[in-house]
Amino acid sequence: MPREPIGMRAFATYVPQGRRSAEEIAALTGGAWTAQAVRDKLGIEQIAIAGDDDGVQEMGAKAAERCLAKAGVDPQEVDAILCIGDELREYPMTTSGIWIQQRIGARRAWALDVMQKCSSFPAGLRLARALLRAEPQLRRVLLCGGYRNGDLIDYTNPRVSFMYNLAPGGGAALLERGCERNELLGVSLITDGELSRHVLAHHGGTASPVTADTLTAAQRCLDVTDQPGMRRLLGERSHPNFMRVIRESVEEAGLDLHDIDYLALLHMKRSGHAAILDALGLRHEQSTYLSHYGHIGQFDQLLSMELAEAEGRLRDGDLVAAVGAGIGYSWGAAAFRWGGGQ
Repeated sequence: MPREPIGMRAFATYVPQGRRSAEEIAALTGGAWTAQAVRDKLGIEQIAIAGDDDGVQEMGAKAAERCLAKAGVDPQEVDAILCIGDELREYPMTTSGIWIQQRIGARRAWALDVMQKCSSFPAGLRLARALLRAEPQLRRVLLCGGYRNGDLIDYTNPRVSFMYNLAPGGGAALLERGCERNELLGVSLITDGELSRHVLAHHGGTASPVTADTLTAAQRCLDVTDQPGMRRLLGERSHPNFMRVIRESVEEAGLDLHDIDYLALLHMKRSGHAAILDALGLRHEQSTYLSHYGHIGQFDQLLSMELAEAEGRLRDGDLVAAVGAGIGYSWGAAAFRWGGGQ
């Protein structure tokens, strides 16, 4: 039986106004990195920095409000909220989706937190699509959340230099059954448990309980437990896994890699970004390198699409691949047919 289309009726991001320059990042490393190396190797001209009111849950709510306003949808018309924000939030042990539900006035919705680190957007899309297909009483599912894991980066720790690009922000996308606008054509996910504990913070878990007299500043920050092992495994698997999820997401719609018109890719080092574009046969203008924003976690893809749309680089009928990856490790991609119905 033919299935009703599921489309992304609207989407939006929230990015704080503050910025930290490549020079400032270099200074925070204590001279281990130069500003030029930060620009050339890490691909950072500047990154966003959070203001006093830019909590993770609050940024998710701001993005959700912008998204619903763009869609022309009252919050009371949202049936479910999947919060795809990250763990570092205003208060530990609170449930972000339920707080955002209350904050934006979506009183009819039920809310659930979903977390897959920086591939939470494609993971959330897959769950939202499944919900809309399985439960006919649902029509609209709102994906939203915030990200601020850059607060956990110690710039004097060279093991985490690949995460110097972490920046705060939020994003939201409204998925709607029966909507042909920005139709979701396919989603693919990969997880690799061999890398599940290569990046972590030594605080607050049952394996390393924290007390006031044992917690140090360094333990509050993210660290790499096995740098040589992570480099080896990612060197072997990361690019092939990126290509696999992209291919599988478009093949679900009966298309192939050569049909892709735009790649909404998470921020990574310049060489990795270029390698994926080259493998797909895409030109520089068919993607957006987020060198003036940084890596806003799982919301990079939404920001990339938002910037490209504002610049007129997305046209009706384009095949758009939105691609993310997160520590753990996971890779995810979603394919959209851009434009279409209202």
